[in-house]
Amino acid sequence: MSNQPAKDGVIPPPISDSKAAAAETKPKKKICCACPDTKKLRDECIVEHGEPVCAKWIEAHKMCLRAEGFNV
Repeated sequence: MSNQPAKDGVIPPPISDSKAAAAETKPKKKICCACPDTKKLRDECIVEHGEPVCAKWIEAHKMCLRAEGFNV
């Protein structure tokens, strides 16, 4: 490969940039410690009412975990 720009003057980004982007999306906490508020609401609802009734809280906890970088 040469040091000249690619066709149409576009230079592809260095490989290290894509690795840095992947590291930024990696969770910063363990999943057990993430989203304690939604986890508590979800768990209390399931204990008191059963899982089928608590879909709203289960989904809210999943959304929080996804926002923290977890793939759930």
